[in-house]
Amino acid sequence: MVSHVLKQNVVDIPKQLEYFKEYKKRLESAIGKKRTENHIKKALFIVSAGTNDFVINYFTLPIRRKTYSISGYQQLILQTATQFVQDLFEQGARRILFGALPPMGCLPVVITLFSNHAISERGCIDYFSSVGRQFNQMLQNELNLMQIRLADHGVRIYLTDTYGAMTDMIQGLGRSAFDEVSLGCCGTGYMETAVLCNPKSFLCPDASKYVFWDSIHPTEQTYSNVFKSLRPIVDAVIRD
Repeated sequence: MVSHVLKQNVVDIPKQLEYFKEYKKRLESAIGKKRTENHIKKALFIVSAGTNDFVINYFTLPIRRKTYSISGYQQLILQTATQFVQDLFEQGARRILFGALPPMGCLPVVITLFSNHAISERGCIDYFSSVGRQFNQMLQNELNLMQIRLADHGVRIYLTDTYGAMTDMIQGLGRSAFDEVSLGCCGTGYMETAVLCNPKSFLCPDASKYVFWDSIHPTEQTYSNVFKSLRPIVDAVIRD
C-alpha cells in the first residue's frame, strides 16, 4: 500500500482506505467474516508515504510553503500518516511496516533543482535530507507510542530504516557498489520521472549499476538491497 498523503492526481490515503474497506466486504462475501478477519490479521501492511509530499508539494511548488513552515508541514504529514496507521488498525491490520523517508537531498531531481550547479555539483544537499531525518524521528516517536498503546491487541508496528539503507548505497558503504548515484537511468537522469520515462525513453546500458531508475524512484537493484538490509525487521513482523 503506497500512500501519498497530500499529492494531487493520485489515489490519496482516504480513497485507498475506502478501497480497502470495499476489498474487505468482497472478501467476506467470498470466504466469510471470520476467515477475512484472520486473513487481515496475519497480512503484512507496508506503508510508504511522504516523499512526494515534501519533494513536490512543499519544496518544489510554492503553495504549501506560503501556508506552512517546514515544522508545521512536518506536523501535518505526521498527523495524516499516523491517523492512517490508526485507521488500518481499526480495520483489522496488526502487522504494519512504515517506510522511513529516504535521504531526499540525494534524489537526482532535488540535486538538479537546488544545487548551485546542476551539472557539475551532483552531491547530496543535506538541508533536504535533514528535513527527512527530523520527520523520521518524529514518526518513530509516534509509532512507538502507538505500539505501546496497542500492544495488547497483538499489534506490531515498525519503522524501517530506508534512510540509512539508501545512504549507505549512495556513499558506497557495505556490499552495494554502484557506478552512478546522482543520476537516474532513464533519459538524462536529471529530471525525468513518471510519464517522461516511457518505452521510447533513452535508458542507461545497465540499470543495476544505478541507485535511481528515474529522478526520484530507485532501481530494482536498489529496492532489492533495501529489502535485504531490512529483512530481519520483516521477519520479526510476520512471524507467528
